[in-house]
Amino acid sequence: MEEEMGKMPLVFAYYVTGHGFGHATRVLELSNLILAGHEVHVVTGAPDYIFTSKYSHLNSSSGSDVVSGCRATVVGKDKLNIVSKITLFIFVVLLDCGAVQADALTVDRLATLEKYVELAVAPRDSILATEVEWLKSVKANLVASDAVPVACRAAADAGIPAVCVTNFSWDFIYAEYMMEAGHHIHSIIWQIAEDYSHCDFLIRLPGYCPMPAFRDSVDVPLVVRRLHKSRAEVRKELGIGEDTKVLIYNFGGQLAGWKLQKEYLPDGWICLVCGASEGQELPENFMKLPKDVYTPDIIAASDCMLGKIGYGTASEALAYKVPFIFVRRDYFNEEPFVRNMLECGVEIIRRDLLTGRWAPYIERAITLRPCYEADINGGEVVARILEDTALGKHPAPSKLSGSRRLRDAIVLGYQLQRVSGKDIDVPEWYTLAQTELTSRNPLPDENSIENTSSAKETEDFEILHGDHHGLSDTIGFLKSLAELHALSNTGNSNKHHSRESLAATAMFNWEEEIIVARAPGRLDVMGGIADYSGSLVLQMPVREACHVAIQRSRPDKQKLWKHAQARQHNKVEGSSPVLQIVSFGSELSNRSPTFDMDLSDFLEGGHPISYEKARQYFAQNPSQKWAAYVAGTILVLMTELGVQFVDGISILVSSGVPEGKGVSSSAAIEVATMSAVAASHGLDISPRDLALLCQKARYFMCLIVENRIVGAPCGVMDQMASACGEANKLLAMLCQVMLKSLLTYAFGGLTRGYDTDYGSVRIGTFMGRKMIKSMASEKLQSSVSNRNSQKVEGTNNDETDESSVDLLETEAALDYLCNLSPHRYEESYVHRLPEFLLGNDFMENYEKHDDSITVIDRKCNYAVRAPTRHPIYENFRVKAFKALLSAAASDDQLSALGELMHQCHYSYSACGLGSDGTDKLVELVQEMQHSKSSKSFNGTLFGAKITGGGSGGTVCVMGKNLLRSSEQILKIQQKYKATTGFLPYVFEGSSPGAGKFGYLKIRLRSRST
Repeated sequence: MEEEMGKMPLVFAYYVTGHGFGHATRVLELSNLILAGHEVHVVTGAPDYIFTSKYSHLNSSSGSDVVSGCRATVVGKDKLNIVSKITLFIFVVLLDCGAVQADALTVDRLATLEKYVELAVAPRDSILATEVEWLKSVKANLVASDAVPVACRAAADAGIPAVCVTNFSWDFIYAEYMMEAGHHIHSIIWQIAEDYSHCDFLIRLPGYCPMPAFRDSVDVPLVVRRLHKSRAEVRKELGIGEDTKVLIYNFGGQLAGWKLQKEYLPDGWICLVCGASEGQELPENFMKLPKDVYTPDIIAASDCMLGKIGYGTASEALAYKVPFIFVRRDYFNEEPFVRNMLECGVEIIRRDLLTGRWAPYIERAITLRPCYEADINGGEVVARILEDTALGKHPAPSKLSGSRRLRDAIVLGYQLQRVSGKDIDVPEWYTLAQTELTSRNPLPDENSIENTSSAKETEDFEILHGDHHGLSDTIGFLKSLAELHALSNTGNSNKHHSRESLAATAMFNWEEEIIVARAPGRLDVMGGIADYSGSLVLQMPVREACHVAIQRSRPDKQKLWKHAQARQHNKVEGSSPVLQIVSFGSELSNRSPTFDMDLSDFLEGGHPISYEKARQYFAQNPSQKWAAYVAGTILVLMTELGVQFVDGISILVSSGVPEGKGVSSSAAIEVATMSAVAASHGLDISPRDLALLCQKARYFMCLIVENRIVGAPCGVMDQMASACGEANKLLAMLCQVMLKSLLTYAFGGLTRGYDTDYGSVRIGTFMGRKMIKSMASEKLQSSVSNRNSQKVEGTNNDETDESSVDLLETEAALDYLCNLSPHRYEESYVHRLPEFLLGNDFMENYEKHDDSITVIDRKCNYAVRAPTRHPIYENFRVKAFKALLSAAASDDQLSALGELMHQCHYSYSACGLGSDGTDKLVELVQEMQHSKSSKSFNGTLFGAKITGGGSGGTVCVMGKNLLRSSEQILKIQQKYKATTGFLPYVFEGSSPGAGKFGYLKIRLRSRST
């Protein structure tokens, strides 16, 4: 019976996403199904010319007819049987939107989600009913999806087996977009994942992303379109000589809309342009290709390719051994995983792509020798698996399926917890490159935090100045520098070395001195977002820190990357100083690991450019916007101290501070960089002044580096804590005049990221202050008028009226909300403040909110009362907290401190900055605190609060410095995981701030001694 069934034609329904051409072209390699006598019905949003073109592999090799149509008019098998030959049926039906792109490099995240809701969510019931009916009508034996979610559910409802053939799934891609749109779209992610879960298994292609929704997976080789013509045939048809160097310009079906110029190419080169618009004029050394050209033949006939990374372009570059010059896309999270399988890739920064500085990248690419040796017969393998599955022969399940799903789920969980604008955090065990990275930057243990060593030497470097203080992360960073030096001696670019390592290796002169600085993140114990309202805050530096290595060189001696060299050679005036930056930890994220610029770009007419112009400069390329945190410190020193940078600067940044978790990863980068730059240029800047330089601006509360260049509205406490903090001591700061206290208690943090709108809360706070000042002014005018009338009448003898006027004068000129006492707020203002206020209504009545950092959106409805109330009461709570810390230690004291933390948490959350995750952690701490077992053993946990200044998701927990506290934290960690599926990261321990650490001056140890 099985043999008879095997001879019978099978019907395959193949759903293909319309995103990009790579998905659609993969179907073309399943011609074995058609040659075996089976029908393949393709449902796709991709253009039908991909399938029907005279270049199509199916038309040219299988002898089959290709029928395309609309399912609204072509329904049912009988209707289609008019075709005499075995046929591939194409139905252009859009069931998902993929990623909506503003251009070839930019994904519009909000537009993507809106389009997906329109296409797949709103009409979901209708889609399912239509697809189920159609699948039954064509008598499909198997549904394959690449990677249309609803197709999997439709197959299940129709009682038809289904498989997914892909290297990524949309739940993982859309997780990034959720951070832009908000957590309310969680339901979309879960629905997509549930749809995928109805598949029998996943046929997983190389370059795959985490896909935990699939119960099982089968790995296959690259699915690559086969060649139709030889290199010589293609070049002959195009009129290109065999000796001519050819670049193919290929952006995966997206229009090549940028203006191209002759000088973009090295002399003697020709560029073949895919996707040129019909009216686009090209220079003589550029050649426009037809939109339906068979791209694999052109790629194989070229010497290298320039384009964006996608599965189709990357797989064909690998298969046909063509070096690939790639530029990163914004917000498409497949890219790091596909990029990781590229062995011969050269990254071009977007600025050089758009300005035509292609030559150094092309020259680098043609020196590479691609040697991909893995199989490229994935199309045949997939076709065989699909045929066997349709016949009931399922592949053997993977023994590692369970662990694979767990790994994938954890990575997806990290993605779902990230903060908008941050990058993918791939665990160290997920790829080799990330493992290598983290292994050279270990976290310190508690013993190493103590200053138990004042060693002046390391195995590879001689320390000429400073002390590593026995910090294991610093020692690990020095070891990583030694590894980079060793890599520089190997003389090769082995594919196992990350690009960031190769870039860092190439920019340092290893025989010269290098400066190393370190700055920790910080835990906000009390004060939080009240810093910009003038509150007292209590901060403690964490043990996780950022390290920066810097080297300055004369312009004519600086080791430059090839594209930077080319830029310098084109200058008439000769060499000028260049800033080169490498960021460790970027290789597997969707941001570029390198950045470079001429330092003259920071000058205009011999003077530093404005901070606004600098912000615009860095905003040009989102994948390099991170560099503003580093390069911005250079501009600050130019502007504020008049420093002139005449030497080139090379900087390596390696941070162990988790991003987006509310522990000031950005401040650690800024402070470490500023410390390193200052030390390398002989600038004597105190820790306090150094922090203020990271914060200095037109007004005291206006950040230069974060607010003016990066564009993130923050207060001053983060930089102060990172620069001035001491290990295991609270730093007390009054964000009007800085104070410092050395208070030692046990604090720890549990982190769980979340989405927030910190800027709106800040706007609401300043709105409230403006309204209170206005109310006080009105009362003052009325009081003065009444008093003058009473004086005329001779009835004013009450001295209290004088005090009342003085109080109103102070409040009418209120500089910080924290200078308003809680009782005055409750007595005179709270009932007159609105809960919410439309931006337009505020502007009509008050014109401006007196905050130079934020801009009011007239259409936005802002919370006012809660954000105004929080800093007034928070300042009071922090003062009480600080006073209690100096009292005699007792459980009553700790209980009072804990109560203040709980009050802070609920006030903070009332501003709209809370999250389900952090609320759950606080709830678990409270349950542990008040449990019978905890009370019977004299409980050790006393309080918890959300922390992070509005941009994180960390909970600060206070407890006794006992082993039992750690045990209880571990239980809370496990309970949270059991409830949510996510394991919180625990911050434990502390480390010195940048001021206490100082800096290291190191030199490579001579092996001759």
